[in-house]
Amino acid sequence: MSSSRFVSKRMDHIDASGVRRMFELAVSRPKAISLTIGQPDFDVPEPCKEAAIEAIRSGRNAYTVTQGLPELRERIARELKDRFDWAPEVLVTSGTSGGILLALFACLDPGDEVIYADPFFVLYKYAIHLVGGSPVAVSSYPDFRMPIAGIEAAITERTRILLINSPSNPTGTIYSAADLKAAAELARKHDLLIVSDEIYTDLSFDGPSPSIVPHAPERTILLRGFSKGHAMTGWRLGYAAGPAPVIGEMIKAQQYTFVCAPSIVQYAGLVAMDTDISANVEAYRHKRDLVYEGLKDAFEIVRPGGGFYVFPKVPEGFSNSTEFVSAAAERDVLVVPGNIFSNQDTHFRLSYATTDEKIVRGCEILSEVARC
Repeated sequence: MSSSRFVSKRMDHIDASGVRRMFELAVSRPKAISLTIGQPDFDVPEPCKEAAIEAIRSGRNAYTVTQGLPELRERIARELKDRFDWAPEVLVTSGTSGGILLALFACLDPGDEVIYADPFFVLYKYAIHLVGGSPVAVSSYPDFRMPIAGIEAAITERTRILLINSPSNPTGTIYSAADLKAAAELARKHDLLIVSDEIYTDLSFDGPSPSIVPHAPERTILLRGFSKGHAMTGWRLGYAAGPAPVIGEMIKAQQYTFVCAPSIVQYAGLVAMDTDISANVEAYRHKRDLVYEGLKDAFEIVRPGGGFYVFPKVPEGFSNSTEFVSAAAERDVLVVPGNIFSNQDTHFRLSYATTDEKIVRGCEILSEVARC
């Protein structure tokens, strides 16, 4: 009997993560300069570690209520009130990725469409397929600004959600307040829900990263978390905030999937809300500048405004990103082919979440490969 008999049709749409494949390659080649994985190279702040340890030692290891610790939700709500004068419902999630999946579960019926900009975070397409929806990617090349006209042209009677990501993975782009306002007006005109993935908002280098919340608070699900700014990637902690009817459905979905976010990590998250990470932000601003200066003479490149990625165009002489990435790997520099994040195969992603020394040397080698 074929094992395929036991696998659902929906899995035909799901591929193994290309980023994870590159991460596994990096592990197998420890001498290579890996500029692949989006994981901070600094550690979790000590106060957050101590809070998690204290939670374990004091026996606070049981389930929390599904929506999260009341004191953590209250602290998040207070920040959102201070920042946006907004009083949404709050749900603590198992990472921002968990929040995305819950939002899709709660809001999509089979065949419903979700529009997002291309290039895109790899999860989006596959999470939409997992819940039976239809992903619709709209090109934002060459400058990676929000493609307002393209988004409107892609809207159909089945479109339900506009999914945005700023600062962006993989491009590092931060959408302007004007573009976000235009997107909000578009969503209101066509009665769309906005899901705003802002996991990198703490890592904004040229001023605060604007949010779409002030422009459409009544129809926005805001997703943020602690993985990137506080290096809590493996701890899986994030939150969703938005209109009570939608968040209420996401809470129901969490009851039967994640149950609750990890309890001990929620106590650490409470401390993280008041932990200064400005030194880490400054370090990544410096790394961003190193990468941009190191690559701009050899590549067509959009200077990133946040996160820890850059998305250069593959130079002439290479037919696609896979060919360039392979050539770089032969020189022991590992980057990720752009077709993992895009319907195009013209760019590659570089993560500068590593040491300054590796960034400088890696950019030197990539530039040499580009000029061959």
